[in-house]
Amino acid sequence: MSVQFGMWNLEGRSLSSSLLEKADLLLSPYGPDGRNCYLLQGLSILYRPFHTDRQAKAETQPHVTKSGAILTWDGRLDNRQELIRQANAGLDPESADAAIVAAAFDLWGPRSFPLLIGDWALSVFHPQHRSLVLAKDVMGTRHLFYCLVAEEIRWSSVLDPLVLFRDRSLNLNKEYIAGWLGGFPAAHLTPYVDIKAVPPGSYVVLGDEKPSIHRYWSFNSAKRTHYRHDEQYEEHFRSLFRQAVQRRLRADRPILAELSGGMDSSSIVCMADTVIETANVDIPRLETVSYYNDSEPNWNERPYFTKVEEQRGAVGCHIDVSSHPLCFDYKDCSLAVTPLSHGQCAESSKQFAQSVRPQGYRVLLSGLGGDEVLGGVPTPVPELADLFASAQLFDFVRALTRWGLATQKPLFHLVGDVVREFLPGSVFSGVSRRRPIEWLASSFRDHNRAPIEGYRTRFRLTGPRPSFQAALTTIDVLRRQLACSPFPTEPACEKRYPYLDRDLLEFLFSIPREQLVRPQQRRSLMRRALRGIVPNVILDRRRKAFVVRSGMVRVSSEWMTLLRLTCDMELHRLGMVNPQLFLDQLNKARRGGEIDLVSVSRTLLIEYWLRHLRDKGFPALPKSAVPLESQKEQLSLRTEAIW
Repeated sequence: MSVQFGMWNLEGRSLSSSLLEKADLLLSPYGPDGRNCYLLQGLSILYRPFHTDRQAKAETQPHVTKSGAILTWDGRLDNRQELIRQANAGLDPESADAAIVAAAFDLWGPRSFPLLIGDWALSVFHPQHRSLVLAKDVMGTRHLFYCLVAEEIRWSSVLDPLVLFRDRSLNLNKEYIAGWLGGFPAAHLTPYVDIKAVPPGSYVVLGDEKPSIHRYWSFNSAKRTHYRHDEQYEEHFRSLFRQAVQRRLRADRPILAELSGGMDSSSIVCMADTVIETANVDIPRLETVSYYNDSEPNWNERPYFTKVEEQRGAVGCHIDVSSHPLCFDYKDCSLAVTPLSHGQCAESSKQFAQSVRPQGYRVLLSGLGGDEVLGGVPTPVPELADLFASAQLFDFVRALTRWGLATQKPLFHLVGDVVREFLPGSVFSGVSRRRPIEWLASSFRDHNRAPIEGYRTRFRLTGPRPSFQAALTTIDVLRRQLACSPFPTEPACEKRYPYLDRDLLEFLFSIPREQLVRPQQRRSLMRRALRGIVPNVILDRRRKAFVVRSGMVRVSSEWMTLLRLTCDMELHRLGMVNPQLFLDQLNKARRGGEIDLVSVSRTLLIEYWLRHLRDKGFPALPKSAVPLESQKEQLSLRTEAIW
């Protein structure tokens, strides 16, 4: 999780040294292990390292390649040995990742990017070509932003320097806000129109010409894996899952792993224990952190994560999250440049920092993605859609009957579910795949329908099989979620995601859908493959319930705060939200009714963030689309009616 910041004046003019010093001060919490600078006429590159393994401690960056390019690398390279053999450039097993990547780039240029397996982001400046190349890994686990300021190009691993050190005001990106309200914004967006993020699996070329974006790798729909017996799929999955976990155990100090009691995190911890016992890894030990909420009857995780702790003979850190507020707190922040920057200083976050900081953990293993890519949602639609699209009518009817008996759902309803996925949303105007956000302003909804609806797409009869199309949609959602996750600095910690391993994902997308999900058996492959590694009580548990009760209770306990908020909403001033309809939803929750708590929470998150920008005098907020006095007058009438 090392960070970089760079400036390139296209005219070759001298750059501000004070700005570089300000950026260095701002980035120091992210890269506490020193600082290095590369200075050339019209070019400044700052690099602050965050060491997690012994090879990283020996490297010096920015790295000047043999061809004269200046390369700055932030990442973990998982296929080091393979690239060392292919490059044949005097490298050895102890060579730093940056040196290996530099040798590969000298040989193959951007064609080397598909060969770099791992979590990474890099910049390559080539003085002779007068070009800057910015690239990110396939999933976009690392951040890299860029913008053009007059005749100057700036880029950074962290958004803050690009926002805070501009000479002119920024404009808020409404599509970004719409994406937050509906799910997550597109991965290439930032909250500001003039600042972009490098898309996952792509590289951006900047220079004298207009910026160009190139996708260097994508999942191959033609890749198929077929075996005759279930046991062969199970063995293949075990091998790749073990490899995915082992790759992320590369560290020279203890690693911390999230342990929620669910199948995803429990499987990572149990497999990591197996790897540590049987393989030659540098990690001295693995410890766990678990979250619990005894006040929530639908989310009692203690019995499950304690079973894993009993198996491994070690008790981890337990954090109570019952006091997490519904409203968001930015009062201790200098400036939060994104909705998740520095905010939500809940007691649980403080407990986590107090637990992690003394132990010196620098790596946190996360189970993100497991539920999404391994069949956590037991839907038959992708399997049935494959048979429908390929006109395998006999197999379609047989699978339809099997799923109908298992789900107790009429067959024509299942057929409707499948057919609907191939049709535009307008055909079934009365049937939506997700509940609409009722309190959005109609004009804002009409202009931002795609991000509000989560960039949803329909199946195509031609091209890749529908289950593969569904897998790509899932990957897009995960990429967008990662793009919104800021680097943690209190304390600094690098998150790693075994379920987002490229080799593992390629395998999961190449096997028949019926291996992942079967009638009355979600996560079929995972459950079968990990018997004897993960406790049976974890593998056999039902899908974890969503936490709904505590959110409803918090609406009631924080009612007066929420009521005052709806009387003066920034989202209404910007023409995005109808506060009267939003107040109706809050009042419905206060009276015990069922609401879309996720969308309500996201609306509150964006509202509190916009208020924070306003209070800080940040000039990104456009002028109000609705007169403030008119807003208060209309809402006061509605408030009186509620009381």
